[in-house]
Amino acid sequence: MTVSTYRDAWGIPHLKASDHLRLAYGQGENAARDRAWQIEVERHRSQGTTASFLGSDAVAWDRFARQARLDDTARRCFAGLDEETAAWVGAYVDGVNAGLAEGAAAAPEFAAVGLAPGHWQPWTPLGVWLAHHILFAGFPTKLWREEVIRRLGEEAAELFATDDPGTAGSNGWMASGEWTATGAPIIPGDPHRFLQDPGFYQQIHLSCPEYDVVGFAVAGVPGIAHFGHTGSVAWAITNAMSDYHDLYRERLRPVSPSGDGGFEALGPDGWRPARHHREVVEVADGAPVEVDVIETDRGPIVIGGRVPGDPQEPEPTDGPGRVSLRYPPRVTGDLGFATIPALMRARTVEDVDRALDGWIEPVNVVHAADTAGGLLHRVAGYVPDRHRDNGLRIVPAWHAGHEWRGPLATPREDAAAEGLAVMANARGIATPLGVEFAPPYRARRIEALLRESREWTAPAMSTVHMDTLLEAARPLLAAVGRLTGLSAGAERLRERLMAWDLRMDAGSRTAGDYARLRSAVTRRIASSPQLRPLATTLPYPSVFQPWLTLTAKVAFALENLLTTDLLPGLPLTGILRASLEEVAREEPLAWGASHRLAPLRALPSGGPFGNTFGGPSGEEGPGLGGDHDCVLATSSTPGVTDLSSRGPSARYVWDLSDRDRSLWVVPLGATGVPADAHHRDQLPRWLRGELVPVLTDFAGLVHERTSAPEALPAEAVRSR
Repeated sequence: MTVSTYRDAWGIPHLKASDHLRLAYGQGENAARDRAWQIEVERHRSQGTTASFLGSDAVAWDRFARQARLDDTARRCFAGLDEETAAWVGAYVDGVNAGLAEGAAAAPEFAAVGLAPGHWQPWTPLGVWLAHHILFAGFPTKLWREEVIRRLGEEAAELFATDDPGTAGSNGWMASGEWTATGAPIIPGDPHRFLQDPGFYQQIHLSCPEYDVVGFAVAGVPGIAHFGHTGSVAWAITNAMSDYHDLYRERLRPVSPSGDGGFEALGPDGWRPARHHREVVEVADGAPVEVDVIETDRGPIVIGGRVPGDPQEPEPTDGPGRVSLRYPPRVTGDLGFATIPALMRARTVEDVDRALDGWIEPVNVVHAADTAGGLLHRVAGYVPDRHRDNGLRIVPAWHAGHEWRGPLATPREDAAAEGLAVMANARGIATPLGVEFAPPYRARRIEALLRESREWTAPAMSTVHMDTLLEAARPLLAAVGRLTGLSAGAERLRERLMAWDLRMDAGSRTAGDYARLRSAVTRRIASSPQLRPLATTLPYPSVFQPWLTLTAKVAFALENLLTTDLLPGLPLTGILRASLEEVAREEPLAWGASHRLAPLRALPSGGPFGNTFGGPSGEEGPGLGGDHDCVLATSSTPGVTDLSSRGPSARYVWDLSDRDRSLWVVPLGATGVPADAHHRDQLPRWLRGELVPVLTDFAGLVHERTSAPEALPAEAVRSR
C-alpha cells in the first residue's frame, strides 16, 4: 500500500496512492519537502509563536492570534469533525511530520534564524486555514468607520464607502458551451491575494481510486478546496465580500475587589462570567511579552485586552475600549473541512452544490460546470443573521438586538440563463450578505470582453486575464479636463492624459503620468484640513493598521471624493491644479518603472534574505502592467507605494471538453526551495500572461519517489 510522487516539466507534484488516507499522507509529506519554511511559519502564525524566531516585529500578530484564540478554535473544530474527515486530516499531518526534517534541511531560512522544525498536531491544518482567513472578511473596516464617525461626525460615515481591494479579491468567470469553440463549458479566473514567496497556492494533482483531481492546494492544508477539476466537474471561487465577523464593545468588572475571583462582562441579560487566562509570547530579540486572553459570551477580546484593576476602574474614554470579536468557526465549532473531500469526490455540479452546503469560512461566490453542461453559480459559507448595525461598526455588547440568530440562506442564480457568469467581488449575487463591495469595473470589463466572441478557447482566455483597461481613471481625468490657467508644461501633460487609451500597460509613459497624478492628488487630499482628525495613528493594534491608514483610504475612495459633496470645503480644484503642475515638472517614466512585483517573505527584520525582490542584493522586481481596478489586478497603494504585493496569486482555465486542455500558472514556481530549478521558473510566463498545461497522464510524468505509510484509523487520530 503506497503513495508515489511524480513531477511534470514544471516541477508540479502529481501524487498517486492506493487509498485516500495514504494520498493525504503523501500530500502532507510533499508540502513539508517542497514548502517546509512556508508551512512552519504558518503553523507558528496559527499558534501565535512567530516572534520566537522572527523577532519583535511579529509580536503584534502573535498577540492577536492568541487573543482571537485561533489555535483553540482550530482544536475545537477538529474535535467536531466526523471520524472519516478527522482521519483524513490526521493522515496529512502524519505526512507533514514525516517530511519536515528533509524539507527543513533544504530550506536555508531555518538555519538563518536558528529554527528547528516542530511537530504538527492533528488540528494544525485547521489553524493554518484560520490564520490565513481570520482577517479575510475585513472586519477592521468597522474600526475605520467607527473612527470616521467619531472624528468627523455621522454624516461622514459613507465618505470612504468605495471598497478598497484590501488583502483579497479575485476574478472568475464561466462560459457555457454556447460561448466556446468546443461546445463545452470553460471556467477561468485568478485569485487576488498578497503575493508571497513561495506562493499561497500550490499546483497539485491528487489521484487515488476514490478521486482524481487537479487544482490549487493551500500549503499546510489537505486536499483542494477553492479551485479544482475532477475531470467531469470543475469549480472555482472568488471572495463574496460578505460581512460575517462582528465587533462588540465590552464592559468588564472583577467579581471580587482583588480580582482573584475572575471577571464578568456586561451583556444584554446582565453581568455574566468572562473567561480569562494569561499567556507569554517569547521574543527572539527582546523580553517575553505577557498577553491577557479574555473571552466573553460574544467572543474573545482582541482590542484593549487588559483586565480591570478594581471594581471602580472607569471604562476607557480614549479609543474603542475593550472590543470582542465574534466569528463563525468560534461560534459553530466548524470550519467546513468535511466539504473538501466531498468536493474532490464530486462528479457533477449537483455534487459540488451539496458539498458546499457545509462550507463555513471564508464566504465565497462559486462557479462550477460539468461535462454534461451543468452550471452552478452560488454563494457558500456562513453569514449570521443579525442587526444591520453589526455589519457597520462596533456595537454595544450590553444592548439587546445584536445577537446572532443563525445563518442566512446563501443566494444562488440561474447560470444557464445566458450561459455567462462573472464574479469579481462587485455587487451581484452576494449583495444581501455584505456592506461594501469592489467597484464594478472589473466585472463589467470581463463581461464585455466575453461577449466579443462565441468561439472561446482555453488559451484565448489569457487576453481577459491580462486586460489593462482602467475605466476607474475617468472621474479624475474628467476633473483634470475642467482645469484652467495651467502652465505650458501642465497643459501638455493634460493633453497627453486626455488622449490616453486608459490602458495601464507596463511600458506606457502616459499610464505612469496618470499614476503619479493620482498619487499626488491622493496625498494632497489626505493632508487637507478637513481630514486632519484622521491623519494620525489610530488607537488600535498594529495588526489592524493596514485598514486604518488615511492615505490608503483616500486612494481607494478617490472616485467617491471627486464626485460627491460628502467632504464640504475640500478645495478640489486647487488640489488638482497643484498636483498636475507637480507631475508636469517630473521626468515621464513608464508605469512599469515604478509598478514592480514585490512578493512578501516571512523573515526577521534585517535578516540575510529580505524579500524576493528588493532585498539586500538590491535586485528589483520586474515591472508590471495593470492596476487594482483593471482585470489585471496588480494592486499597489496610490500615494504610498507603486510596488505591487497584491495581485493574481494564480491563474487558471478549467476546460470541461478535456481536462488536459486546461491551463494554469503561479507567479513564481512550484517549490519554495530557493535553490530549486522550479522556484521561479513560471515567473516569465506569469508576467507575459501565458499559462502552462495541466497534465494528468502519469505515463508522461517523471517518477520521483514512493513511500509506504501506515494508515491511521480514526480512533488513533482522535486519541492523539
